[in-house]
Order: sequence, then C-alpha cells, then structure tokens
Amino acid sequence: MGKMIDIDIKVWNKKLRDKSPIEIAEWALSLSENRIVTTSFGVYSSVLLSTMSQLDKDIRVVWCDTLYNQPETYEHASSLIAKYKLNIHKYQSLYTKEEIDSSIGLPSLEHDNHEVFSEAVKLEPFRRALKEEDPEMWFTNIRIRQTEFRDKKDILSFSKDGILKVSPFYYWSDADLDAYIAEHKLAKNASYFDPIKALLNRECGIHFQ
Repeated sequence: MGKMIDIDIKVWNKKLRDKSPIEIAEWALSLSENRIVTTSFGVYSSVLLSTMSQLDKDIRVVWCDTLYNQPETYEHASSLIAKYKLNIHKYQSLYTKEEIDSSIGLPSLEHDNHEVFSEAVKLEPFRRALKEEDPEMWFTNIRIRQTEFRDKKDILSFSKDGILKVSPFYYWSDADLDAYIAEHKLAKNASYFDPIKALLNRECGIHFQ
C-alpha cells in the first residue's frame, strides 16, 4: 500500500462536522492525488459521483459489479458513466454468474450462504481492486443510520490498510439526498437492490476492509 495520510481524524471530524459535502471533498482532495471513489450505482449514487466528477474529472471510479444487478441499475450506470465521463475501473468475480448460480446460489433468509456469496461476488473483487489501484484516499457514500456498523464511523475513518476513507455526505438523511437530487435534477436509482445483503440493514462487507 502507499504511504498512510497522517492526520488526526478525531480533530478533523470535529472541524468538518458542519462543512458542506463539497467543502469536505475539496479539503480531502488537497491531501493526496492518489484517490479513488467507489460506487455500486445504487439509489443515491448520482449524488457522490456528480460531486466528485465536478471536483476531479479524472478520479478513478471503482465499480465492483456483482453480476446480479437489475437491468435498471446497469442502465443507470451506463447513463452516469456517459453523463459525467467517469473514469471507470470495473472489477467483478473470477467466476461467471452461471458458475456462481450452480455452486453457491443467491443468499436468502432461509439458507444463509451470505458469506461465501459475498466473498465470491464482492469481497474478493474489491480486495483485488484495492491491491491494484493502491489508493491513499477512498471516497465513499456511506452514511449514518444505514447500518449499526456505519453508525460507528464518521466523515473520516481509516480502512484496515490505512487508506483514508472520506464520506462527504455521512450526516445526510435520505430526505436530504432526495431534496438535493430534486434541486440539481439528478438521476435516482429507486429500484436498486443488493442481493448480497438480503436484509436492507445487513452490511455487504466492503466497508469492513
């Protein structure tokens, strides 16, 4: 991994608490040129992607495609990639969808194969992405109130490998984001569903990295 960005995140989380997402992102961008932004092209993906493309048109956009997205999500992804001219770095499972269907199957509440499924379609591809991209900074759209794990994070946090994770919209609610989308006429992927989670409040695992 690259060198760790040496800042006191407790101090800076307090300083950034009342800043706007753009102010947070601009401040973070000044710390390192070696950065990525991750996306699943989920419900509110246009908010972070439009923001980051405005501030850094060449930022690497890491997309771990699970291969199980709805057609609407692939359409949403294509639209945003074209609109913002995103520098997409796409990763996916080493197995085909057919191989995963026959050997693992989709996670369910009755048969909890969540861990092995998540490892095959998201975690291994994401670890590979981090190894190949080797970023010092990682912009993400995690927010408070999404899961119990994410409630314990903040605007800034460090990954296990020392990557500085920046979540400019961390304290925004769904209502805040909906208002922002309406004001700026952004696209919303309302039909997004992540099969890895099975339950809406289940963590997919990427942010444990």
